[in-house]
Amino acid sequence: MTMPLRDRATRLILAFAMTSAIALPCKALAADSQFDKMRAKIAAFVGDKMEKLGGSRIVYKVDTEALRESVVTDLRDDVYRTLREGKIAFSGLAIRDGGVELKIADAKGRDQLVRKLASAAEGLPSHALAVTDGGDGQVRLAPTDAASAARLRDLVEDAVVMIEQRLKDTDVKLASVQPDGTDRIRIFIPGMMEPERVTAVFAKKVRVSFRLIDLSMPGEQAQSGTPPAGSEVLFGFKDKLPYLVARDSALDGDDISYAGPGFAAGTKEPIASFRFNGRGTRRFAHVTAENVGKPFAIVLDDKVVSAPVIREPITGGSGQISGNFTLEEANSVAMLLRAGSLPGHLGLVEQQVIQPAAKP
Repeated sequence: MTMPLRDRATRLILAFAMTSAIALPCKALAADSQFDKMRAKIAAFVGDKMEKLGGSRIVYKVDTEALRESVVTDLRDDVYRTLREGKIAFSGLAIRDGGVELKIADAKGRDQLVRKLASAAEGLPSHALAVTDGGDGQVRLAPTDAASAARLRDLVEDAVVMIEQRLKDTDVKLASVQPDGTDRIRIFIPGMMEPERVTAVFAKKVRVSFRLIDLSMPGEQAQSGTPPAGSEVLFGFKDKLPYLVARDSALDGDDISYAGPGFAAGTKEPIASFRFNGRGTRRFAHVTAENVGKPFAIVLDDKVVSAPVIREPITGGSGQISGNFTLEEANSVAMLLRAGSLPGHLGLVEQQVIQPAAKP
């Protein structure tokens, strides 16, 4: 699920390769159970504080329908890419009834497609597929029930992490954020008697956009004068410098399928890495091919977090944002990217004020 610019003359370069970033150390993955234990301890502590101080209880529900649509759309894109790369003749590719259907007359072509998709999903339970041969070359592919359940668990956990980070960013120091059933998330905040302050944060979607930088004049000149039509001045996330950027977005957060913190392979500096879905990969490949040598801005809520130069067409579909971050800043940026791209948005189920326990 991704700043300050050390030197504006040497703009940061996005390294678009999955091997260019270490997706957080393996030690962090091995410590998942430890993290769960820590979260449970925090929940118990917060529960005790809630009983004594009172506070806010908020419950959100993940939009499972949006998740299903996103998963099947990504599957269609994967199928299409595999067919094109393998030069497999097909017809009638379409999304239908929660799956992807198409016709491949050649039996070898059908086997090749299924083999490639199975290989890509190997070791990923959330990507397992049920394949149905409808006869006469008709093929139907759909996520298995187990894969759909795994995707939902992943999404809920993503949402929990995102909520925790955004609460921290808004100076809510003590809170318990826990999954509640299969598709709900429960938040306890002791001492806060105004839950609407928190729900207002999540009611506003984070705006994520990738925009070309307008080179017709320096940002400082545009700031003191009148920006060209179709452009506007935005300021850096940390350096506070003015950037003249196009108002229209070449790509937005809906095309990001994953964002998370990590470390750059060479320098080991903290970064925020991200990955596009199939549509985003194609669109960004086109945009970068058309604008080699030009800078573009990665913008979060009208703040420029990075302004790299496009060195070559970017076709891999993944990237990283670097720039003198602390690990906490890299995590915050990744969570903001994720908040703007979660396929299942959060729907408010309830918010209530819990009064403190009566003193004996």
